[in-house]
Amino acid sequence: MSLWDSYRMRIRRKHRLFRAARKSWELKVFQDATGAIRAGDVLLICTMRNEQVRLPWFLNYYRALGVGHFLFVDNDSTDGTLEYLSRQRDISVWTTRASYKRSTFGVDWMNWLARKYAHGHWTLTVDPDEFFIYPFCDTRPIPALTDWLDNSGIRSFSAMLVDVYPKGRIDAQPYQPGQNPLDIASWFDSGNYTIKRNPTYGNLWIQGGPRARMFFADAPEQAPALNKIPLVKWDRHYTYVSSTHTLLPRGLNQVYDDTGGEKASGALLHAKFLDTFTIKAKEELERKQHYAGSMEYRAYAERLKDNPDLWCKWSEKYINWRQLEILGLMSKGNWA
Repeated sequence: MSLWDSYRMRIRRKHRLFRAARKSWELKVFQDATGAIRAGDVLLICTMRNEQVRLPWFLNYYRALGVGHFLFVDNDSTDGTLEYLSRQRDISVWTTRASYKRSTFGVDWMNWLARKYAHGHWTLTVDPDEFFIYPFCDTRPIPALTDWLDNSGIRSFSAMLVDVYPKGRIDAQPYQPGQNPLDIASWFDSGNYTIKRNPTYGNLWIQGGPRARMFFADAPEQAPALNKIPLVKWDRHYTYVSSTHTLLPRGLNQVYDDTGGEKASGALLHAKFLDTFTIKAKEELERKQHYAGSMEYRAYAERLKDNPDLWCKWSEKYINWRQLEILGLMSKGNWA
């Protein structure tokens, strides 16, 4: 990278940090339990709206993996989310009625919380329908992974988004609070992915899966990005740029090995496609708070009219992380 490019990236990073500080005024404390955060705790940051039905399983899942404290931004939920989260000692919550779109789709709010509370902590940034898996996650908690990353001098850890879906209509089986979403949505695309390098930030750009083939079949280049870097040893000078797809400083995006080796990586099982999705897609389309005029949700709404079955003859039923490693969708690298 040239000196000019380095300068531009530094200015861009400072601009993102300034935006985060300015947008912090939109956040109102609902429940501040951050005094309970201990040195060495793995933190989780999440922005959400009307996700109460998902929270019981989400919290249990990440607590079992070793998350020590949750930092939530609630964007004007009306479904009892705040009441559910209240009085849980490992949860801090901020509320806002401000525009999700004008906060760079929640990124400004999350950057602020990370800057203020996550400095020096390994921090997961995920959505309520994303479930982090990594090598040996069935036997080793996240702190075991972060200890290895620390000892290896690694500051960021990638996870490809893997959409999971049911066999049959999305609305065929109602999802119940506390239920494992994989009990319903247990299938995924084992192939059908494209990868290219983003020359600006140096990260890989991955697209494909069921959303590309079903909702963006006529324009796969417009399908949602599947590359994410959700786990970072946070520093107050770091910042996300676009969701968790891209980070600054630019070196944090070097989560792959371009010298012929293979770096460790994980996956995010993306349980979007439950029976709640149709209502959610309609609501988000009406709110117009998502990227590119809610283009993604327009595509969802158009296809959902036909009650599509995302399953196809190439679909594979999810078993465990080792299956994804065999398929090349994640890797244990040299972590043994």
